Amino acid sequence: MAVSYKKLWKTLIDKGMNKTELRQKARISSSTMAKMTNGEAVTLTTIERICEILDCQIEDVVEIEKDCDSNR
Repeated sequence: MAVSYKKLWKTLIDKGMNKTELRQKARISSSTMAKMTNGEAVTLTTIERICEILDCQIEDVVEIEKDCDSNR
């Protein structure tokens, strides 16, 4: 399974905010933002701060996608 932040990027557009603004307001390090850009997992604390800043729910930020090549 893979983490997807596609919904986060859409929510940012809807809220008129860019990644740099979110990073600063939510106190996210540039390395954590890079992880998110690359679809890597980040801490729930980070997701919580993002949700607070964007006034949204977790499902507006992250989703879990099944791997296409998974045999499970």
